Amino acid sequence: MGKLEGKVAAITASTRSIGRAIAEAYLAEGAQVVVSGRSEEKGAAALEEMNAGDNATFIACDATKQADVEGLIDGTVDHFGKIDIAVLNAGGILDAAPVAEMTDESWNYTLNLNLNHTFWGMRKALQHMIPQEDGRIIAISSVEGKMKVETCSHYTATKHAINGLVKTAAHEVGAAGVTVNAILPGFVRTDLFYESAPQTVEAMGMNDIEELAEYYAAGSAIKQPNTVEQVAAVAVMLARDEARNFTACLFPCDGGTMPY
Repeated sequence: MGKLEGKVAAITASTRSIGRAIAEAYLAEGAQVVVSGRSEEKGAAALEEMNAGDNATFIACDATKQADVEGLIDGTVDHFGKIDIAVLNAGGILDAAPVAEMTDESWNYTLNLNLNHTFWGMRKALQHMIPQEDGRIIAISSVEGKMKVETCSHYTATKHAINGLVKTAAHEVGAAGVTVNAILPGFVRTDLFYESAPQTVEAMGMNDIEELAEYYAAGSAIKQPNTVEQVAAVAVMLARDEARNFTACLFPCDGGTMPY
């Protein structure tokens, strides 16, 4: 028996990177998993590579769109009959820029992708979990929810807000048997990092992407990037029945980056 046998999980942005690692870890522990992302093609490829058979399915979801996020949660219940775990993993930025040069488009896109997606998914999942008096909400925040990164005010602002949302919601639903926590990864070499790095490198006046990677890793105690598997291990721990008394917590997975 796996640690998550009989559980059903939905994970936003899970065809690659951290979300994909969490999906694979949950499947390995016996859970049934709904993988999601914007691309049907990438979703089909992910399912084939996971080789999980009937234990995994894909639902298309653009995390910047409320209807898609809510549809993912409801679709999970329609497909598997319930939802026990909601991992709100999608996140990122549109462009990096100083506050004085930040565009409304970049600010609003990042707000929707990071904070609003987490709120929409959390609210809809709780509407299913509260009546069943059991559930796990796991938001993927960031160490930057307790720090700052120049030229990424939109990202850091949304991650700070996610941390506050998690703490507040946890106290609202704790007596109903639902836990709400956040994982705060430090620097992880994900696809997202390489996609957004060129703009950040330019905005910060650096020479190349590797200089940026060294800059991020230098702030940690271990002086090296974290891995998606390490983040997934925390997500498995928080989803287990034994983690029932862990709620309103912000779990760093950062190699000692956060100052407090």
